[in-house]
Amino acid sequence: RSISPYDPLAVDFGAMLAKPSRAHWLGTDSFGRDVLSRLIYGSQTALLVGIGASVFGATVGAILGVASAYFAGRIDLYMQRLMDIFLAFPLVLFALALVGAVPDTLLGLTGDALRVGLIVFIIGFFSWPYIGRIIRGQTLSLREREFIDAARSLGARTPRILFSELLPNLIAPILVYATLPIPTNILFEAALSFLGVGIRPPTPSWGGMLSDATHWFQIAPNFMVFPGLAIFVTVLAFNLFGDGLRDALDPRSR
Repeated sequence: RSISPYDPLAVDFGAMLAKPSRAHWLGTDSFGRDVLSRLIYGSQTALLVGIGASVFGATVGAILGVASAYFAGRIDLYMQRLMDIFLAFPLVLFALALVGAVPDTLLGLTGDALRVGLIVFIIGFFSWPYIGRIIRGQTLSLREREFIDAARSLGARTPRILFSELLPNLIAPILVYATLPIPTNILFEAALSFLGVGIRPPTPSWGGMLSDATHWFQIAPNFMVFPGLAIFVTVLAFNLFGDGLRDALDPRSR
């Protein structure tokens, strides 16, 4: 609360749909709540979902991608078919059904923590095949390199080859491709909140703010413009960051 000028949940019916002013820099919403304060708190949810789902998906994808390429044979065949199944799964419909049907308490989590955790799990669980296929391709090329043959000739076992030889050479592509889904995850969370199955009101979320603003766009257009602008700027920033990180860590992409 130290960086936001007001309590994002504080209702003031005397200042409903106020225009931007010195008291409220970005105006207020239909309940008189400060838009700037709600944007600041909504950014926490957006970043938590975007980064958390990317880390989860990248971790699972990297582990299964490396295992698929290194052990090859039937393991690789079964893993490829599993990736095909996940890639063909209707993620949006599944997320709408699962998030909308989840009980109020699950595994000790309630309220917003449960919603955020469920969204992170759904996005990460169904997005791992994208990075899994990329890491599999990288591992296939590294598996045939001379330093891997040298490690085998010296008697190195599989765990040592995986963690001491392969993994250090895969850190850069894992970091690069883990940042690329963050903008998509932020948009996905905003879409779920916009449809009413994501973060529940009155907790601030950018998608929920856009959903509320659709009823008051002609009276207070700033109520819709600022949340949309926040999503646009954040997604653009992460896209540029991912492209820059890829250029810096992957010389072959230059």
